[in-house]
Amino acid sequence: MRNNLTDALKTAMKKKDGIAVSTLRLILAALKDREIAARARGVAEGITDDEILSLLQSMIKQRKESIEAYKKGGRMELVEQEVAEIAVIETFLPQQMSAEEIAEAVADVITELEATTLKNMGKVMHALKERFPGAMDFSKASILVKDKLN
Repeated sequence: MRNNLTDALKTAMKKKDGIAVSTLRLILAALKDREIAARARGVAEGITDDEILSLLQSMIKQRKESIEAYKKGGRMELVEQEVAEIAVIETFLPQQMSAEEIAEAVADVITELEATTLKNMGKVMHALKERFPGAMDFSKASILVKDKLN
């Protein structure tokens, strides 16, 4: 995954794609920060691909939140930039699950873990994050889990 990001940066630089270059540099900088933090915890080999996928998803989430703020502030040029950055980041994520697939996965995990109350929400979300890294929108999943456990 790390190599794919580096290769994509080189390609974007050759194509003079400014948005892709800046976005990929941000991703690689965040990746390096996480690897430094991992080394401080004693993880010498760096972070896993699942952790990279999680990082990418959190970057998309941040950009979606920024889009909402920029829309409220009437800064449409910044909205367009954030949308373009999301498009670059999404190229490194696996195919996203549909709403129906998310609902089915949530139901399966709840049944499997015999979760019955909101106290089990953390356990269910942890299992979903382990099984579907990068493929599931966990904000949508958490809403479904909460609804089913209420």
